[in-house]
Amino acid sequence: MSDTENNTPPVDTKETKKKGTGKGKSKVPKEPKEKTSKTSSGGRGGKKDDRGKSVSRSQRAGLQFPVGRLARYLREGRYSERIGAGAPVYIAAVLEYLAAEILELAGNAARDNKKGRIIPRHIQLAIRNDEELNKLLSEVIIASGGVLPNIHTILLPTTQGKQTKGTKGKKGAEEGGAEETLSQEY
Repeated sequence: MSDTENNTPPVDTKETKKKGTGKGKSKVPKEPKEKTSKTSSGGRGGKKDDRGKSVSRSQRAGLQFPVGRLARYLREGRYSERIGAGAPVYIAAVLEYLAAEILELAGNAARDNKKGRIIPRHIQLAIRNDEELNKLLSEVIIASGGVLPNIHTILLPTTQGKQTKGTKGKKGAEEGGAEETLSQEY
């Protein structure tokens, strides 16, 4: 069969414009669009396909700590009537830095004690051996942290060749006749 017997006009493969309309529509029937996996949301937001994947504020800032959650805490805490957009990002960055610093030092303390896991004792040693962290967390008590190993010098035994101030040898006590009471000096 030919096109003339069917009474259908031949389909032109070139796009031709209708004269006088200026809209540029073609006579070629368009194929239906395939549905994509992304669904478009009908509403004031427009098409979701155009925006792409949503990116969290933590990812934008390159942080691990949750910027959105800290923003919510700032709002709900009623610290101020208005909260700037950069405030929760700044707080998240500072908290992440402090956490990384403490964890690095605590990991070193755990490795020094030949342990593979950080326990509260390692955190305590890390904080108390670092001057700045000790100053920042001077009022903090860490449960099961213990104390730094420290023996006061006065409590250490004296060596044979040296005598401490205010004490006499065996000869002095025998010759003097009267025993002296020793006082502890700090």
